[in-house]
Amino acid sequence: LVAPLSGNNAGMRRAEIKPGVREIHLCKDGRGKTGLQLKNVDQGIFVQLVKANSPAALVGLRFGDQVLQIDGKNCAGWSSDKAQRALKKASPEKIVMVVRDRPFQRTVTVHKDSNGNIGIVVKKGKIVSLAKDSSAARNGVLTHHCICEVNGQNVIGMKDKQLAEVLAGAGNVVTLTIIPTVIYEHMVKRLSAGQVKSAMDHSIPDL
Repeated sequence: LVAPLSGNNAGMRRAEIKPGVREIHLCKDGRGKTGLQLKNVDQGIFVQLVKANSPAALVGLRFGDQVLQIDGKNCAGWSSDKAQRALKKASPEKIVMVVRDRPFQRTVTVHKDSNGNIGIVVKKGKIVSLAKDSSAARNGVLTHHCICEVNGQNVIGMKDKQLAEVLAGAGNVVTLTIIPTVIYEHMVKRLSAGQVKSAMDHSIPDL
C-alpha cells in the first residue's frame, strides 16, 4: 500500500516539517538553563540536544532545527561555542530566536502489513535494509538514514528494542522522520551516549 495522502493523521501532523521560519521566545529555568545544546554544521547553527521538560522542550524546539538568529544576531558562520555563549549571556526572561524546522530531515509515511511490519531493519537507530515491496520501500524510505522521530516523537538514542516498541505502538499508519546518517553523525558528535539516552526529550509533542 502506498501511504495515504491526506493530512488528517495525528502522527503525520505531529511530524510535520513546516516550511519558512518562525520566531520563538525562550526563557531560562531557575538554574539559568535553557535545556538546549547547539552545534555548528556547514556554517549554520543547529539544535543538537533538547533536554526533557526544559524551557527549550516547552517551546517546541526539536533535534535538527536550524537557529538563524539569537536576539537579533545572525548565527551564520558561528562556532558551536559562540552559539552556546550567546545563550548563556542572554536574558533569563526572554531569548528571541528565529528558527527553521529541521532542514536536513524529511518525513515518510508508511503502512504496516498484516504482521505489523513496515519493512525496515534498524540497527542502532540506523536503517540498514528494506524489505522488497514493503511499504517503506514503496514510499521512499532509504538506507543510510537514521530515524529521528516516529509520529513526531523523538526516538534518538533509544535502544533498538525500545524503538521497536514505539513502532509497535504507533498504529497502522506511521510517519517516520529520517536524516542522512552522515549528517546525523556530524550533528551528534561529542554528545555522550548517556546524554542522548537520558537527557534527550522523548515526549510525544502536543498538536
